[in-house]
Amino acid sequence: MEQPRGVWGWGRSQLGRAVPLKALACAAAIGVALAPVAAAEPAGYRPPVVPTDPGPVQTDHLAAARYIKDNPDAVPLGVNDFECTPTAGHPRPVILVHGTDSSAYSDYAGIGPRLVSAGFCVFALNYGGAPGADTYGTEDMRVSFAQLAAFVENVRTATGAAKVDLVGFSQGANVSRYYVNKLGGAAKVGTWVGLASPSYGGVMYGLVPVGQAVPGMMDVYAKVTSKAAVQQAQGEPIMVELNAGGDTVPGVRYVTVGSRVDEMIQPFENIALHGPGAQNLVLQDLCADNLTGHFNLVYDPFVQQLLLNVLDPQRAVPPVCEPVALGTGIPQVIIAGNS
Repeated sequence: MEQPRGVWGWGRSQLGRAVPLKALACAAAIGVALAPVAAAEPAGYRPPVVPTDPGPVQTDHLAAARYIKDNPDAVPLGVNDFECTPTAGHPRPVILVHGTDSSAYSDYAGIGPRLVSAGFCVFALNYGGAPGADTYGTEDMRVSFAQLAAFVENVRTATGAAKVDLVGFSQGANVSRYYVNKLGGAAKVGTWVGLASPSYGGVMYGLVPVGQAVPGMMDVYAKVTSKAAVQQAQGEPIMVELNAGGDTVPGVRYVTVGSRVDEMIQPFENIALHGPGAQNLVLQDLCADNLTGHFNLVYDPFVQQLLLNVLDPQRAVPPVCEPVALGTGIPQVIIAGNS
């Protein structure tokens, strides 16, 4: 299992690989053309993977990492059922976009099954992987933007849905919002949700300004961590481009869910969007004793219910507010990254 990539992870390290050929064969069998996805990346980049083996529900990243180590093609239970038909109550399929150095199963083995049980058609891909690597979301984000755009078209074709909803965790929030704002995705998306979204990047405890002031240092950071991680630092070209002209576009509902004690995104205010129609939900404003940060956010039951409420407000159920200790999830990530 891959070693942690340090504090630049924008998601967490570890995870497993999946098998592109198996995913392509599965998609071909149900009539879903994945060729546009594979064609989205230039030579030398790994094609995205649509994982196909249903894995059990997990309650934290460590449990997910241990499972995927022996089951590299795992997908959250019920996710990527290309025969799923959207209903009148849930007309838009939900596409889950994972974070850096991660995968669909690692980040969404808790959330995915809950959405499926609630009646949504749910899909996810493993994007941005390097050739030969066993983790995803590490490579040039511009390639990842195209991979996601092609996957959205595959989902729309398979389900017959005119629009989808996008849920991105960490880097996944930036990848999916770039698709919406800059690649014409607004016409195909109803609701965009960013969980622990590095909307304006971060300064990483002051390391970013130092790196940007020293010629070549950001390249060094990228070698130590990953290209995608460094591309999301505050002030880096992709982050400036993503928010140029406004951080939202008309026609899409934008919601961020963030924590004041996020271990990865500083300053905390960089999570919020400021454009028209943006709603920024702060976990501690809704449940003061819940000190979940970046790493545990997608496995926190309060946040999971909050996401369900955002995607299906007509059936909203108040989340149960329970205390969560500061730093919850960090030991699991460290153990997973060194297992």
